[in-house]
Amino acid sequence: QSTVCEKIMELLGQNEVERRQRKVLILSQDSFYKVLTAEQKAKALKGQYNFDHPDAFDNDLMHTTLKNIVEGKTVEVPTYDFVTHSRLAETTVVYPADVVLFEGILVFYNQDIRDMFHLRLFVDTDSDVRLSRRVLRDMKRGRDLEQILTQYTTFVKPAFEEFCLPTKKYADVIIPRGVDNMVAINLIVQHIQDILNGDICKWQRGAVNGHGRTYKRPFPEQTESSSVLAAGKRSHLESSSRPH
Repeated sequence: QSTVCEKIMELLGQNEVERRQRKVLILSQDSFYKVLTAEQKAKALKGQYNFDHPDAFDNDLMHTTLKNIVEGKTVEVPTYDFVTHSRLAETTVVYPADVVLFEGILVFYNQDIRDMFHLRLFVDTDSDVRLSRRVLRDMKRGRDLEQILTQYTTFVKPAFEEFCLPTKKYADVIIPRGVDNMVAINLIVQHIQDILNGDICKWQRGAVNGHGRTYKRPFPEQTESSSVLAAGKRSHLESSSRPH
């Protein structure tokens, strides 16, 4: 999902804009991992801690941060170090934006957070692709292959099936084939451009006072997909899925 969001930013030209001036920004659920106890950190360093469980995230901080962003406030987002499995003292300053892309494996799991989104996308990626990306990513973080595969079979795959995959039912749009779906990405980019141009003045989720409908249908397959979030007072877009 992060790759998809980055592609959206690139096509919008927002990745070249100074952070304080951006109209679109990406926020990751991974920034909100809980601070681990000494015992939990010891397990994490051995690949024995489940980072894919809903309880691994600081949902209260996540909700408060998103709420402040929706209200147009400048916020400080935690910085998480995946090598040492710890939240760093330094934070990332996030300035108000018109559209926020919020990506993560379990962004639809918590109802209070899920209900904040104006558009929910589920990026549906093949399991082999998810595994290969995870192996490459974790090896860059200094982990050995055996530990990565053990963690995947013990925690990642079961958690995906138990917690992530069921949230697919909450998606407004399902994007097949992950980042290979360029048609889907271009449609999302056009939608965001409409928001930025003022062509879409107000978002509504689902049925409102008996009016309005939400359609759940896959985008046509072609090349590249993404995950996006929509929030608030200013407009936001969101995503969910899990190339992880």
